[in-house]
Amino acid sequence: MKNNKISEISKTAWDRVIIARKTERPKSLDYINEIFNNFIELHGDRSFGDDKSIIAGIAELNGIPVTVIGEQKGKSAKENIERNFGMPNPEGYRKALRLMKQAEKFNRPIITFIDTPGAYPGMEAEERGQGEAIARNLFEMSRLKVPTISIVIGEGSSGGALAIGVTDKIIMLENSIYSILSPEGFASILYKDSSKSQEAAENMKITAKELKKLGIIDGIIKEPEEGAQEEFENICKNLKNMLLKNIKELSKLSKEELTKQRYEKYRNIGGIL
Repeated sequence: MKNNKISEISKTAWDRVIIARKTERPKSLDYINEIFNNFIELHGDRSFGDDKSIIAGIAELNGIPVTVIGEQKGKSAKENIERNFGMPNPEGYRKALRLMKQAEKFNRPIITFIDTPGAYPGMEAEERGQGEAIARNLFEMSRLKVPTISIVIGEGSSGGALAIGVTDKIIMLENSIYSILSPEGFASILYKDSSKSQEAAENMKITAKELKKLGIIDGIIKEPEEGAQEEFENICKNLKNMLLKNIKELSKLSKEELTKQRYEKYRNIGGIL
């Protein structure tokens, strides 16, 4: 049996990157099916089509109606191709926004699962307004009048993550990462050498522990040494309890207090650096 204490002390940011990217790591649908009841998936952005890299629908959390949105990677080569490796197109973000506005109309809390290497950078995505779709989501999420919570379950990179991550509370699994771009991309830009990605990962402060210290995230769900797949049911139980606690606290606020608190949260990010 491994010494978890020693392993934990020696675990680097790059170690977390590797764990966050594991194929066998639970995906958004795994969490949705385990934590929520009566999930009904809804499709399409009512403009172009349905993006399978984003799952969206309505469900119940201990009897509370909620809207659930998640970036979905695959567990096999075939599924990854179908899900575009978890990289949403603009129609995916527009589908997410459609469901968020519906949630606001019916006063349902919104819960999002973040797991993406970034928004899809292809030419066709840019032609359909990728930048505008992400910017629109940032703008609209900042002023939603219902409680919003996001959970980073794997990778959370760039605007692809932020487009469903401007929420009242941000929770991270212990071995997930949350960053402005991938360590490889950071190293390529800053050091002109992508082979320095391990060094970049350390300097970027992308781990849950570092981000909690900086006041960017609000909670951390502990994981086994090798990842969430080792104790999936227990992690879902802890995550469910944290979601219920946060929804209860946020639901006590008026709509005005909710949006004001969210505004102050994001205005203060970086103020302690």
